[in-house]
Amino acid sequence: MPATTGLVLAQRLNPAAWVRARFQRWLDQRLLRTDTLLLTQGNVYILPTRAGFMFGLTLLVLLLASINYQLNLGYVLTFLLAGSGIVSMHLTHATLRGLTLHLKPMAPVFAGDAALLEVVLTSPGRARFGIGLKVARAAASTLTWTDVPAGGQTIAHVGFVPGQRGHHDAPTLTAETRFPLGLFRTWTVWRPAARLLVYPKPERPAAALPAARAMPGGPSQRRASGGGEVEGVRAYRRGDPLKLVAWKKAAQALQAGGDLVSRDTTASMHQELWLDWQACTGLAPEDRLSRLAAWTIAAHRVGADFGLALPGSTIAPASGDAQRRHCLEALALWAA
Repeated sequence: MPATTGLVLAQRLNPAAWVRARFQRWLDQRLLRTDTLLLTQGNVYILPTRAGFMFGLTLLVLLLASINYQLNLGYVLTFLLAGSGIVSMHLTHATLRGLTLHLKPMAPVFAGDAALLEVVLTSPGRARFGIGLKVARAAASTLTWTDVPAGGQTIAHVGFVPGQRGHHDAPTLTAETRFPLGLFRTWTVWRPAARLLVYPKPERPAAALPAARAMPGGPSQRRASGGGEVEGVRAYRRGDPLKLVAWKKAAQALQAGGDLVSRDTTASMHQELWLDWQACTGLAPEDRLSRLAAWTIAAHRVGADFGLALPGSTIAPASGDAQRRHCLEALALWAA
């Protein structure tokens, strides 16, 4: 059964879900995307909770009993509780009203790993208590609760798991509170404008890195070898041909009381590690990307110079964090 046919059938069997989906689409189209949202009277909503409805029903029963039996103390209790409910409604709405929500830039993640949204809540006035944030349409158990100090800021973290590689819009978030009595729920809906880059999921366990290629005449890194020698020149060894003796450096070394030095023939060769699409034969395209991502992580971990070869694009060999990010970004955004 095609996915669209199954969706239509599910909507016919569950009209309430269809109505909620239509309303959510209408709401998403109405909301502008922004990474900073000021909560005002126009974007903060309030409704009674289940406890609030029970509270209202109790007030109605008390009022009818007081009228029927002419209970003066019953009137006092009824209107005292009603006044408390009205004050609670005002405080609940004011807890969100005036807050500023700001989403910090999101760090890239690998597919299947949890992405963390870092939301900064700022209160210009009094302290705010019992504020929960979560991804819209997520379970209530995923709410992250926090308080905001008077005239200060606090940071709340909201997690979600992106499904696949590539660019993803930040999910729609909701902020809510039921402070102080839980009789009313005040909430807002926020669509951040930030985008998240998702790298391919690395292959686990990762295949062994391909063999590096020896390239003549290229630049080589000058690093100490196991015997304390430096690539490019080394201490003279008995049996070295005279043509390998670095005479200028040897003269300088002899004047300083040192020994003869010879050229290191390995200095004219350097190793290039290529992470090649063609080296992943027999795998589906997404599996190839997963293997190349795992190789990128492994090559960066060992500090090697590595390049990436994809159909239609090539990244020259280099090393370091910038090369790792460059290669993973190319893998995330690659399209056949």
